[in-house]
Amino acid sequence: MSNQKSEGEGKINIELDDKTAEGIYSNLAIINHSVSEFVVDFISVMPGQPKAKVKSRIILTPQHAKRFLKALADNVHRFEKTHGEIKDFDQPTIPLNFGPSGEA
Repeated sequence: MSNQKSEGEGKINIELDDKTAEGIYSNLAIINHSVSEFVVDFISVMPGQPKAKVKSRIILTPQHAKRFLKALADNVHRFEKTHGEIKDFDQPTIPLNFGPSGEA
């Protein structure tokens, strides 16, 4: 029996349609969690507007949330190595009043 992997084994063919490829702008993310999942709401807040809508919601298992954290940290590190430190400016506190708390 051979231990060699056949070509294409372990690879995923990922498709990206035109609408999804356009992306969605977000300048605020709200993260809630329960024992079984992390819920990340991506929101677009515009200056002078009293309301903001959740533009996208991503639900992750705790394991995938941790992998995502590691992958994002790695990408930020590589970005800063190439382009310099990303400045983190103080943002005014935004009062948030929507949805239930992070319990499932």
